[in-house]
Amino acid sequence: MYGLATVLPRLLTLLLTPLLTEYLPDADAFGEVSIIFSYILLLNVILTYGMETAFFRFFSDRAHKGKTLSTGLITILITTTVFVIIAFLALNQIATFTEIPAVYWKWVIGVIAFDTLMVIPFAYMRAQKKSLKYALIKLLNVVITTSTAAVFLIWLPEMNAINSYLPSDKIELYFIAFLAASIITFLIVAKPYFSKWDFDVALWKKMVRYGAPILIAGLAFAVNETFDKILLQKLLPEDIAETQVGIYSACYRLSVGMTLFATAFKLGVEPFFFSESKNENATKMYAQITKMFVVLGAIALFVYVVLVDLIKPLLLTKEVYWEAMNVVPLVLIAYLFFGIYQTLSVWYKVTDKTRYGAYISVAGATLTIVVNVLLIPKIGYLASAIATCGAYGLMMVASYVMGRKHLAVPYDLKNILLYLTLSIVFTVVFFYGFREYFGIGSWQLYLVGAGMTLILVGFISFREKALLLRLLRRK
Repeated sequence: MYGLATVLPRLLTLLLTPLLTEYLPDADAFGEVSIIFSYILLLNVILTYGMETAFFRFFSDRAHKGKTLSTGLITILITTTVFVIIAFLALNQIATFTEIPAVYWKWVIGVIAFDTLMVIPFAYMRAQKKSLKYALIKLLNVVITTSTAAVFLIWLPEMNAINSYLPSDKIELYFIAFLAASIITFLIVAKPYFSKWDFDVALWKKMVRYGAPILIAGLAFAVNETFDKILLQKLLPEDIAETQVGIYSACYRLSVGMTLFATAFKLGVEPFFFSESKNENATKMYAQITKMFVVLGAIALFVYVVLVDLIKPLLLTKEVYWEAMNVVPLVLIAYLFFGIYQTLSVWYKVTDKTRYGAYISVAGATLTIVVNVLLIPKIGYLASAIATCGAYGLMMVASYVMGRKHLAVPYDLKNILLYLTLSIVFTVVFFYGFREYFGIGSWQLYLVGAGMTLILVGFISFREKALLLRLLRRK
């Protein structure tokens, strides 16, 4: 249920891509929306400051269980209220700093506030194991957002009864739709705010201290995920910056296939990591799981690249957005690295050494910032794709190297590197070589792609036939 609550909303949100690229005025407007979402992600991490994870940690402790909910709720409510007051008082300054009009920010601040206020109620729902309710509400939020945005962007001009009460700016309408969904969802989950309030100062201090490393890791992850759009806006010439961000962000979204694959795999395997941590064969299972992810990921990467030009017009309806297609393989490889990093990170999760996860994330974020700052003025958004690939590659390698000292997992490094290298080489040769030589969409290109896929799958299957047969027998 939690997997569905994560993956299905992302798929529904993906439907917003063709909606936005088709009905927003231009790539400049799409770029502006992408930059705003970058700020939303960063501010969501800052305003929750690890309190969700801290809630789970102390709610499971019988000594604190009764007061954890109210202490978490009061803390989030106070800090969110302070944020809203300061943000509205400094609305013009925020608009100047971000180069985003204040008229958008007044709605975005509301979206951020209500999303933050829902963090603890949703965590409480999960703690009570109300997985179906959790999943349905998450899906409802996305359905409301998507449907309202579609109505506002497509049909509002023809709805004379209400269009006079709403602005004509489509970006503003889009964020009004988001705010409406956030308010409705908050009203559905707000019941815990009306329970008995009991604030425990000592517990609050423990929760804040516990959440601090989570905040650092979350900020680093947000930087890796989204800070490149902000840096592109700041470092490119003003007259082209937002257009370039829009084009880059649109093609970046084409990596959703690998993103969802990595996310779905993580959601399925992470509980298994913890449940089997006391098993005497746990490390062997971790090694097999990691190799299976690489096997599946290596094949998925190449197949997705072969098919990406067929997927492209379904998501990006205007050809102006296709300009940045050269970043797609780099972003796909980056998310394959990130998926491998997530499976390798088992060592610090099961040994309660999560601070190392923060260190690794900060290293990745630092590389992201440095590469973007140095290369954006020279090569534009290609620098951002290189930075994302480099950052997740660094995190993957760092997790493996550091993990060897803390948990002896017998990874089949030889074959993992072989499959990963083969898949990446095939991807680069096909996309940057054969795709240019034969022409996009030509039958010769897809014939070559099918042949290379058979070679890749056949080679890996031959070498891993023992493992694959073992898995089939278990089924």
